[in-house]
Amino acid sequence: MSPRFMDRRDAGQQLAARLLRYTHRPDVVVVALPRGGVEVGFEVARSLNVPLDILTVRKLGVPGHEELAMGAIATGGVRVLHPDVLQALGITSDQIEEAAVREGRELRRREAAYRAGRPPIDLAGRTVIVVDDGLATGSTMRAALRAVKAQHPALVVLAVPVGAAPTVEELGDEADEVVCLATPEPFVAVGLWYSDFSSTTDETVADLLSRAPAPAHAG
Repeated sequence: MSPRFMDRRDAGQQLAARLLRYTHRPDVVVVALPRGGVEVGFEVARSLNVPLDILTVRKLGVPGHEELAMGAIATGGVRVLHPDVLQALGITSDQIEEAAVREGRELRRREAAYRAGRPPIDLAGRTVIVVDDGLATGSTMRAALRAVKAQHPALVVLAVPVGAAPTVEELGDEADEVVCLATPEPFVAVGLWYSDFSSTTDETVADLLSRAPAPAHAG
């Protein structure tokens, strides 16, 4: 298996080339998932000359096995759960609530750090391109898409450089349009398809948000 992208910047530039029909449109906004998705989203927003915003999502990990997702939460109070995981592991409602409260605190902390006082962009009536650096299980992206749709956009476009084919297909029900550059088999993990998949820092997210094109009024 050879990497498909040099790094997230390269991935964002390649993704933007598939989204050129949205260039210079005042109703379009790119919404990226921190952290890694913001590096990809910044390149998309810059190439299309449209504003960039973030939508913070946190995975809800299984107690004692936090790397295993039992669901996710997103800005705006959206919560997505995996009933099969909950049932198989006997997860209680108290355990779910404890994880949601803990991750909710971290979500709000990150949101404040990234925005540095800048208000979120109003997504109502807009075409929203939701970007991440890849899709594995899709739990965080599903939560993000539902949080975006709760704001009543005109159109929701899911855009990622790479994803697991079953996940990309499933999430087609959550978006009006899906753009995914590669669905390799076997997939294994997002990071395998990047030569450089270094962690994105909070400082980088805040910096990219401050340098992205300024928002315009829709319509």
